[in-house]
Amino acid sequence: MPFINISTSAKIKDKKKLLDEITIFISSLTNKSKRFVMAKIEDDSEMYFEDESPCCFIEVKSIGSINTSEMTKPICNFIYEKIGIPVDKIYVRFEDVSPSMWGWNGKTFG
Repeated sequence: MPFINISTSAKIKDKKKLLDEITIFISSLTNKSKRFVMAKIEDDSEMYFEDESPCCFIEVKSIGSINTSEMTKPICNFIYEKIGIPVDKIYVRFEDVSPSMWGWNGKTFG
């Protein structure tokens, strides 16, 4: 049930590969099964952050398993390595979702 949403002004050449890599990465950061990680990429978006150079906004949502102080740097470094966006052009928003507010397979987790 972790969900990562990546919005970026950069054009990503191999989105399928990046989706697979980010899914594995988020699974390892949250210690949750890759089977339950959902990832979304919106590239080539009209975005502005200080200027028109490439930037990125990332949302990470999960039921527990979010440690913002330990996850922010690795996520930013991952995006820099894979897409080339400098870490000072990346915002990351975390949301720890209550199990009763997350549905899957016709029911909620809590």
